[in-house]
Amino acid sequence: MYKYYYVYILASKRNGTLYIGMTNNLVRRVWEHKNKIFKGFTNKYNVNKLVYYEIFENVNEAIGYEKRIKKWNRLWKLRIIEEKNSTREDLSEKISIV
Repeated sequence: MYKYYYVYILASKRNGTLYIGMTNNLVRRVWEHKNKIFKGFTNKYNVNKLVYYEIFENVNEAIGYEKRIKKWNRLWKLRIIEEKNSTREDLSEKISIV
C-alpha cells in the first residue's frame, strides 16, 4: 500500500494571503484549517481556501518541494496556482483523498 504526501497552498482570497504546507492527509489537514482547529497563521489571517496541491510518494521529495516553494517570490507562487487552477476555485470540495 502506497503512502502519499501533499504539498499544498491555501489562500485567503484571490491575490490574498498565501500559506504553504505539507501533509500526509490533505482532506484532514484542509478540514483543520477551515475549522480553525489550531491557533496560528492560517487562523489569524483566515487562510483556508485550497488553491493548489501536488502529490508525492516520497516524503523527502515532498519536504524538499515545500521548502523550495516557500523560498519563491510571490509571483512564482501565483504562477503555479494559475497554471493548475486559473479560476482559483476552492479545490477542497473536489478532493476525496485520505
